[in-house]
Amino acid sequence: MRRGGLLNPALCAAVAGLRHTDTFVVADAGLPVPAGVPVIDLSLVFGVPRFEEVLDAVLDEIVVDHAVIADEAVGGEPEGWVRGRIDDVATISHEELKKEVARASFVVRTGETTSFANVIVSCGVPF
Repeated sequence: MRRGGLLNPALCAAVAGLRHTDTFVVADAGLPVPAGVPVIDLSLVFGVPRFEEVLDAVLDEIVVDHAVIADEAVGGEPEGWVRGRIDDVATISHEELKKEVARASFVVRTGETTSFANVIVSCGVPF
């Protein structure tokens, strides 16, 4: 058994496979995901697990280059959650964000019900 960190086997494997410039998404319970994009569904009930909890757990395991959130998240809790953890954050329309999800290596679905609680994370390198 692992000593700590991520415990979900599918999420551990997906994170281990990330390389420089790869992207993944931490999503609320309602984000539409295009066919063909792997989804690691952690949702249990509405609100569990929370977006922040999942984002923190994954960020502890990776190096971040930058992130993207929806323009519609600006001024709300999701913007604060992301900007409080990631320095370089860009914004695009929610419609564009949904299109960009198709390029992600995977999506982690949370139980979050706060509107626009979605982030596309681009991986960096530790050297």
